[in-house]
Amino acid sequence: MTLSIRNQIPGTVTAVTPGEVMATVKVRLTGGQDITAAITLESVEDLGLTAGTAVRALVKSTEISLATAPVSGLSIRNQLPGTVTGLATGGAMASVKVAVQGAELTSVITKDAAQDLGLASGTSVVALIKATEISLATA
Repeated sequence: MTLSIRNQIPGTVTAVTPGEVMATVKVRLTGGQDITAAITLESVEDLGLTAGTAVRALVKSTEISLATAPVSGLSIRNQLPGTVTGLATGGAMASVKVAVQGAELTSVITKDAAQDLGLASGTSVVALIKATEISLATA
């Protein structure tokens, strides 16, 4: 299956914490970073997710926010440090390529936000991703 989601990061499930309807799934990405996805318990069961399962973390580019430093006091736990490798701006929006350890992410933010953050190739950033915005697919 081919998907329009550009951000498809390989990793391995390290833990599954089930709830009544939702579950959190911890994933170690191939670059060594840990992320958490919040998905339905039904999806965990359908995909057969257990520790050791190879997965791909899927994130739409519009669901990745950027900061120029780690952020504390925020409910977003998935914070991946990286470096801007490319920036394309249009009339209203900007597409930002970010190299993180072991992968490249694309974030789409407003042109004004990109300017306010002073983004350019080589800028250090932190990609922020809510756990509920990460989908998982088995590899």
